[in-house]
Amino acid sequence: MKTIKSLFILLLIAAFVPANAQTADEIIANYFENTGGAENWNNLEGIKYEGTANAQGMSIPIEYYLTKEGKQLLKINIQGQEMTQFSFDGEKMWTTNFMTMQPEVADPDATMNMKNQSMDFPDPFLNYKKKGYTVELIGEETMEGTETFKVKLTRKPYIVDGNEEPNITFFYFEKENFVPIATESEVREGPMKGQVIKDTLSDYQEVDGLYFPFAMTMGGQPITMTNIILNPEIDEAMFAMPEVADTEEKK
Repeated sequence: MKTIKSLFILLLIAAFVPANAQTADEIIANYFENTGGAENWNNLEGIKYEGTANAQGMSIPIEYYLTKEGKQLLKINIQGQEMTQFSFDGEKMWTTNFMTMQPEVADPDATMNMKNQSMDFPDPFLNYKKKGYTVELIGEETMEGTETFKVKLTRKPYIVDGNEEPNITFFYFEKENFVPIATESEVREGPMKGQVIKDTLSDYQEVDGLYFPFAMTMGGQPITMTNIILNPEIDEAMFAMPEVADTEEKK
């Protein structure tokens, strides 16, 4: 009688569990399978993004380099003047001061955050457990008319003024193709601290067997990719900080 009762309870539970119920790991596995396969993502050595960012009514050409070793570099072109917005060689980060147009070493917090961020290459969900990240399926939610799975990704802490802050991003994976179409995260510093920013990802296109979003927003700013190059030739010298020009008059 106990066996029959237990079987009845299991059947009753199964009747109320959706047949297409997913776990966070299953969603992530489907995501990589549908965008080219985890093995091919793991084989990437570098990525170069070319596109335009729209900021304050201006269309700004950008070039963004990322490597498997953790190096990153963002070049922008403002009114014909090309500059490196930031560069990270895996250990040292520097930026361009837009007032003086001189290169400056980034502060320790920014450098550490960039070092942690470099672990996301080529995708934060790839081998996430080895990176020390955690994921959690929060549930299902409709995002701008699209049915999605809401997945919580917790990365290494974000450093602000020497203190660790939670580094959490919510990803919305659409149910049909299991690709993220939006993210939400809380701003941890600056005048917008505490506000939640929602970014979008769309127009997925195939690049040498892998699929990337060609339209997105970052920090609320629209970005359109015109070209994505996998495993590009990279001059290691471009990550190095140039010497600061001496503008002071010699006495």
